[in-house]
Amino acid sequence: MDSHGAARTSRTARTEEHRKRDLDKIKKYRELEESIRGQVSTNNYDTTLFQLTSKLLRLNPEYYTIWNVRRRCLISGLFSAPSDGSSLSRALPSISQSDTTNPSSDHSSPSSSDATPRDRDPPTTGQSGTSLDGKGEKDVEADAGVLQSEMAFIIPLLLEFPKCYWVWKYRRWLLEQANIRLPATNARKFWEAELALTSKMLAKDQRNFHAWGYRRYVVASLESPSLGGRSMVEDEFAYTTRKISTDLSNFSAWHNRSQLLLRLLEERGADHIARKEFLQEELSNILEALNVGPEDQSLWYYHQYLISQIVNYSSQPTIAPALAIDERLTFIAKEIDNIKDLLEDYGDTKRIYEALLEYTIALKGLGNGSTQIEDPTEWLTKVRTLDPMRAGRWDDVEKQLSTNQH
Repeated sequence: MDSHGAARTSRTARTEEHRKRDLDKIKKYRELEESIRGQVSTNNYDTTLFQLTSKLLRLNPEYYTIWNVRRRCLISGLFSAPSDGSSLSRALPSISQSDTTNPSSDHSSPSSSDATPRDRDPPTTGQSGTSLDGKGEKDVEADAGVLQSEMAFIIPLLLEFPKCYWVWKYRRWLLEQANIRLPATNARKFWEAELALTSKMLAKDQRNFHAWGYRRYVVASLESPSLGGRSMVEDEFAYTTRKISTDLSNFSAWHNRSQLLLRLLEERGADHIARKEFLQEELSNILEALNVGPEDQSLWYYHQYLISQIVNYSSQPTIAPALAIDERLTFIAKEIDNIKDLLEDYGDTKRIYEALLEYTIALKGLGNGSTQIEDPTEWLTKVRTLDPMRAGRWDDVEKQLSTNQH
């Protein structure tokens, strides 16, 4: 089976030679681990320990505790004039015999990057309020060199393990250190390089949600006043358009697009007419995509998001908040008619009937106005047939419809 277009390597039968080779690797891995534990137990965070972490992380980047040890090595001496290193070290979890290679999860034990506060002060201020003006040019160059070396060390790991949480977290931490330890002009170069990196990563795997999340993080920082930033919303919106044009199923690109729309219109100073036209254009674009891939869940999610912008107009900011009720009814009724047209070629596609059911219920919720509204039970009956596994859900929808009729 392919994963995002990358074929998985087939397994071959293990021989005795393979088994012995694996046992030898395990032995060396355990010896390396014990060497690291031994130095940590004596609080000896020197260059030797730093090099040992490099060896172990190349073998197993999922070992989050070793990333913490590596941070301590940097703070304890590899960075020049570390500010308040002792308190930062205390914020890092200690390594113990009970530590294991934790699965990749945002909800797992937090890395030290979570314990290190982001620098939101002006670019001439370092961690704990320490002024960067007091740092000599050689110190700045030295810190920049260490950061550059660390960024380069991670690149092969990202390529081999592109969805390892701890690699991405450590890279974020390094960028935060650039903000703390370097002048804004120097730090910004690191952030700009990261934006280029995410483009390369997403060219390799367009749906790597780690890279998409990291890109949003980098863009937000590049836009910040502390780095002398400006709005990048137009550029990022255009980027999602390019990504979607090459892969309609790119859920992350559609999601990123949805996060940009409201801000895009706000910064454009769009009036009611411009917002209404923008909404119509987005609906037309997604409908064109649905004509190509009506079974694609990511397309329906984005379409649902746009419909929610029409229906949920009173409780939150929306694309076109000034639409009158009749205009909203017209928009949704038109979308229902457009989706019905899909049935001519895709009569057994479950997601089409789900959308017709959901949008017809939404239409009824807005009120009749001058629009003729169909009975949604027809779509409910069809959905039951195509999706019997969720019979309980459809029972609940039937009860809801019955309640609303009384």
